[in-house]
Amino acid sequence: EMSEMSERSKQNVAHGLAWSYYVGYLKIVLPRLKKSMEEFSRGNPNLLACRKTWKLHILVPLSCDVYDDLEKADSNIQYMTDLTETTLARAGIKKRVYKHSLYAIRDEDNQLWHCAVEYATPLQSLYAMSQDECAAFSREERLEQTKLFYRTLEEILKGSKECAGAYRLIAYEEPETAEPHFLSREIMWHLRQEHQEEIAVLEGSDPHTPSTALDSAELNLQISESDLPQPLRSDGF
Repeated sequence: EMSEMSERSKQNVAHGLAWSYYVGYLKIVLPRLKKSMEEFSRGNPNLLACRKTWKLHILVPLSCDVYDDLEKADSNIQYMTDLTETTLARAGIKKRVYKHSLYAIRDEDNQLWHCAVEYATPLQSLYAMSQDECAAFSREERLEQTKLFYRTLEEILKGSKECAGAYRLIAYEEPETAEPHFLSREIMWHLRQEHQEEIAVLEGSDPHTPSTALDSAELNLQISESDLPQPLRSDGF
């Protein structure tokens, strides 16, 4: 009965995508990310001076509007290079390659900030499903699914010891009127917060975090806990 309820409400879609993204990708790459950042930093000490930014910044646009080329999304975001690749055998694929791209983000003062950033790729699946008649996703249902995906992924990652400190989720709602540098400003807000966090740690004070970014409270879907699909065990992978 619970399975049928989840099927009718499509709650299992976002929940499954979040778990698949974590188990099949993030749990593999995030524990190795700091080492890749450290290797790059040794050869480029001025580019990644703030260790708090040694994370994978994961973009979660609520519209599911994912660009394959970040430079086309915002001209203030420029590709620099790729970090060290991770090569593994996965599901019969020999030497499967996992890698992250490092970008330079230009702020309003024309200064460059550097970080690894990419979209949450399952959002492409949600968008494609909303365009496919077989999936029968309305625009409103897609938005609901995106919010549920974010909330589920956030909870999974919070409980993951392997991924602790190696990621930052950036959920955002794009403005109704086009703003050419909206995305770079959104990323910059998070980079500045990370810099403040590092300074606070060095000074021994508590970082002040303004409540201007979207968080799970603002992404509340008014879904009761009993209606949500039950989480899979994460300790057996």
